[in-house]
Amino acid sequence: MAGTNLIKILLNGEDHMDNKKLIDEAIRARKQAYTPYSKFQVGAAVLTKDQNTFLGCNIENASYGLANCAERTAIFKAVSEGKREIEAIAVVADTDGPVSPCGACRQVMAEFCDKDTKIILANLNGDTYETTIDGILPGYFKSKDMDR
Repeated sequence: MAGTNLIKILLNGEDHMDNKKLIDEAIRARKQAYTPYSKFQVGAAVLTKDQNTFLGCNIENASYGLANCAERTAIFKAVSEGKREIEAIAVVADTDGPVSPCGACRQVMAEFCDKDTKIILANLNGDTYETTIDGILPGYFKSKDMDR
C-alpha cells in the first residue's frame, strides 16, 4: 500500500496543505498519545475546508472499551469547534505499512466526510496510502439511510 509522500491537495484549483505537512502534523499529535497499556501510539490531523487543522492522539483507559482513537479525537475536536466540513485526514502510527483505522473510526469519518474527502494513511517510515471513505468503508451507513 505504499504511495507517494507528497501530493498536493487541490480545492477550486488552489494549493492547500499538502499531504506531507498534514502527515507531519499527525506525527506531532502522536507524541501526545496516552498509551500506558498497549504502547501503540497513533496521531491524526484533520484539515477542514476553511484550512483549520485539528490534531488528535489515541487515549487509552484501564477499561479498554473507554479508550478513544486518534482519528475520533481529531474529528471530535473539529466538530466541537463548529468545523464539520473536512477536506482531509492524515493518520500515522509506527506500523510496517500505512496504518489502518478501526471500524468505529471509519464510521465516524463517514459521518463527517464527503465521499471524496482525502484520507491519508501513513507510518513513520514514510509509507503512505491515499484513499477516500468509499475506499476504506464501502457501503457505509449514513443518516440518509434512516430516511423513510
